[in-house]
Amino acid sequence: MSVSIKIRDAIKRYGDNTIISGLSLDIKKGEFFTLLGPSGCGKTTLLRMIAGFNTIEGGDFYFDDQRINDLDPAKRNIGMVFQNYAIFPHMNVRKNVAFGLKYRKVSPTEINELTQKFMKLVHIDEYADRSPERLSGGQQQRVALARALVIKPDVLLMDEPLSNLDAKLRVEMRTAIKNIQHSVGITTVYVTHDQEEAMAISDRIAVMKDGEILHLGTPVEIYQRPANLFVATFIGRTNVLEANLEMLNGIPVLKFAAGYSIEMHNVQKEYQQNQKVLVSLRPEELRLTSSEHNISAKIKDSVFLGLNTYYLVQMQTGEEVEIVQESSIGNILPPGTDISIDANVEKINIFTADGSKNITANKKE
Repeated sequence: MSVSIKIRDAIKRYGDNTIISGLSLDIKKGEFFTLLGPSGCGKTTLLRMIAGFNTIEGGDFYFDDQRINDLDPAKRNIGMVFQNYAIFPHMNVRKNVAFGLKYRKVSPTEINELTQKFMKLVHIDEYADRSPERLSGGQQQRVALARALVIKPDVLLMDEPLSNLDAKLRVEMRTAIKNIQHSVGITTVYVTHDQEEAMAISDRIAVMKDGEILHLGTPVEIYQRPANLFVATFIGRTNVLEANLEMLNGIPVLKFAAGYSIEMHNVQKEYQQNQKVLVSLRPEELRLTSSEHNISAKIKDSVFLGLNTYYLVQMQTGEEVEIVQESSIGNILPPGTDISIDANVEKINIFTADGSKNITANKKE
């Protein structure tokens, strides 16, 4: 069984230091929900408040309609997967997975059936009699996942579960976790600082900073229309340029220092006025062209990474931008090559001069 999670006006303090102040959040039943942010942003603190491991200084936490603020962690019916696996070294795989069921005094027959079922689900059934020391990091994490799921929790909480694995194993395990979560349909709250990991596995993401949620949305929404400049620079890579937004004959026009102008028909109406702005341009949304009407620039460096080539480009103003182009055989532009740059207008994001607000609309206004 899965539950929805409702948080209203949550407050967490350590002494005089307020970590989370008035945070509210709704997580849907069966959703894979990720708390994403830099170290110290409050994401693990919030997860531990949901689990009952941290005290709650203010606000209300609900599983469906049940208020859980004062409910003992053991009675919240949660499964936990930690960064350090936390599996028992003196027990083999089968006993590790079965541990929570024995604690709940499930019958031996049912313990055997459920243990076998969930070992098979996470593909560790062939290692049932092995001790943890004979398992790889990825296999140990699968054991921890099976142990968390076998008790049929209402909520699965995962705190940086892949951070101790190497790059290849992280990709393999995040795919496995996503597939298993979807097959089981359990409400999952996942904590990570890895943007790519969050984008790959999540139904929705809450980007956090200083105990606040700055943007809540799907991976596509957050990447394509970040709420503010912090989110734009934290999720993926982007180039940030200063520009002026000017109204010419009733049409918003972006004017860059390099002398390049772009008509922008999707600026929110209340911001259609002359002002200084910051512009976010993703590297893949900039194009190398031969047109003289675009921004003149010069290749400073290039990095070939198989499918794509990354170019560091310097414009006439001295500003540098990164451009990603699909690699073509024998056609990597060398440093010093003069080029022109064009932008995909629909993918441009415009922010107020202080970066606090994205003033770009999704459609023409």
